[in-house]
Amino acid sequence: MHQAPGFLSARQRRWAWLGFLLTALQAPVSARLVEDGSWLFSLCVSLMVATVILADDATRRRPVDANPVE
Repeated sequence: MHQAPGFLSARQRRWAWLGFLLTALQAPVSARLVEDGSWLFSLCVSLMVATVILADDATRRRPVDANPVE
């Protein structure tokens, strides 16, 4: 059984992982250094990027012959 291709290319996937790691690491550092709650923006961005990576993984793991859910 073949797997379906994801909607991210290999290059986009690497950039998404890099963006996720950088923003996920930047959030606690800025929380320590900045007095206001602006570090939450980094946390929200990293969660959105993680959601895209997980959606791409789910698309890649779906078999090619499976019917799409409508």
